[in-house]
Amino acid sequence: MKKFTLALGLILAFAFGSFAQSTSPVAGGPEIKFKKDVHDFGKVKQNGNATTEFVFTNTGTAPLIISNAKGSCGCTVPTWPREPIAPGATAVIKVKYDSKRVGPINKSVTITSNAGNTPTKVIRITGEILAAPQGATAPVNKTGGAPTTL
Repeated sequence: MKKFTLALGLILAFAFGSFAQSTSPVAGGPEIKFKKDVHDFGKVKQNGNATTEFVFTNTGTAPLIISNAKGSCGCTVPTWPREPIAPGATAVIKVKYDSKRVGPINKSVTITSNAGNTPTKVIRITGEILAAPQGATAPVNKTGGAPTTL
């Protein structure tokens, strides 16, 4: 019975020891560091320029590969570098918001990469799209009749 208890204790100690090692952070490898996580557009006119760039650096020791960048909706479109980013190199992720929609902006872009420190990183855009002045709307048919089709 003592041998069984000793064997069970050794197995448990080995299991806990190997689990602790597998969950510790990996030394070296690619790491991503953004200059800023949030961009505030402030107040933007409807159909105005709502594009920004998020600058990031690979602060790790191996090439950083961004496998995906996905906006939280179809109105938020990211563009990211497809080639590996060398250690110490800086690159940008461009984010364009569809500014024809009026109202507050609070959208996110989820970035997936091989970074050891943050393999999934969320960046955000905020602000407000102001409605275009009434005189800037589409032309109105002043004849009073229905629009004609050619």
